[in-house]
Amino acid sequence: MADGKLQSEHFERIDDSDDTLFYAEPRLVKHIDEPACEALALFYHVALPRGGAILDLMSSCVSHLPTDIEYSRVCGLGMNKVELDANPRLSDHLVHDLTENPTLPFADSEFDACIINVSVQYLIHPIQVFGEIARVLKPGSVCAASFSNRCFPTKAVAIWRAMDDRDHARLVEYYFVESGGFEEPELTNLSPNAGESDPLYVVSARRLGAAT
Repeated sequence: MADGKLQSEHFERIDDSDDTLFYAEPRLVKHIDEPACEALALFYHVALPRGGAILDLMSSCVSHLPTDIEYSRVCGLGMNKVELDANPRLSDHLVHDLTENPTLPFADSEFDACIINVSVQYLIHPIQVFGEIARVLKPGSVCAASFSNRCFPTKAVAIWRAMDDRDHARLVEYYFVESGGFEEPELTNLSPNAGESDPLYVVSARRLGAAT
């Protein structure tokens, strides 16, 4: 970084071809192992508002939401229609490329929470996207970005590939802070069975403003 700011080279990727080509083939799999999936669902059980409208950003065929909680809406925004169609928790969904257009196609204050499941490493416009998340969240609502040590390395941005888990957390915290729309972010280590399953971390923060 120069003067503490990220530069364009930090977001270069090994494969800089059109993302729609890379994601054209559906991947109907979970991207973390079962203990990590269970840990994330337990986190969401506490962190997300029951009956709320949830934005599942960078969504796939699984949202990792607890099965015993009902939400008024779970809207998935992702890159592959087959994956989104296969996700049983989504009430509605749309295909949208955040690399091509970081503006979210939603109204201001439309959602009660936002989740980003093990995908934050692919954002090449993270500050703009996190600013958009703040815009579409109601004041006081939470955004939670989870990550592990797995990724598609050719599509992960350069700065992510150069960092370890501790610095990944600092990077996501930086995204929240630099977007200007959130309270102080918090890191939660959800890693189950240290050394025996996938590590898992969540950086979360609440939208600025009093909850309504």
